[in-house]
Amino acid sequence: MGHREDLLEGAKRCLLEKGYARTTARDIVAASGANLASIGYHYGSKDALMRQAVIASSEEWGASVAEAPSAGGARAADADPLERFAAVWDNVLRRIATEREFIAAQVEVLGLLPRDEGLREAIGEVLPEGNEGLVAIFEGVPDTEVDAEAARVVGSFYQALLTGLMVQSLVTPDALPSGDDLAAALRRVTAGEVLRKR
Repeated sequence: MGHREDLLEGAKRCLLEKGYARTTARDIVAASGANLASIGYHYGSKDALMRQAVIASSEEWGASVAEAPSAGGARAADADPLERFAAVWDNVLRRIATEREFIAAQVEVLGLLPRDEGLREAIGEVLPEGNEGLVAIFEGVPDTEVDAEAARVVGSFYQALLTGLMVQSLVTPDALPSGDDLAAALRRVTAGEVLRKR
């Protein structure tokens, strides 16, 4: 790898170990073996490098979720949609439960968005692609087959669930729902079966 790639790998490690806001340029240099001047040369600034680290980490995480086999082959395009939904969420939830440093870094970044315009713009640029990827994962189809409107509407739904589950995993890790719980909730909501005390 060259200095550019070394810096990005170092920044991704720092993101997991120290978090977004606490990582300094010197931390990245120490983690990457590159020199301080190379950050400016390759990325323009430490902040630009950290934004790229957030995006690259998220893309890698999403790709690894997409590659994980679902329970019982339920990601096949002809599987029952709610069974596939539950199976894919079980995979995602396992990842959330075991990759706490990544989840903490993602949630930290969400909290910074209102005050960091550069970070907000960088994430906003790749969010449509992320939504498309989520639809592809949950529908069991290639990204190239995802309709733009489905990516916008359904991808936003999956993104909202994912973000909420990430936050919940940090607050109450032992109370996360299962994929079956999420499928049951979706079934009840769409059927209009609102729970009321009896």
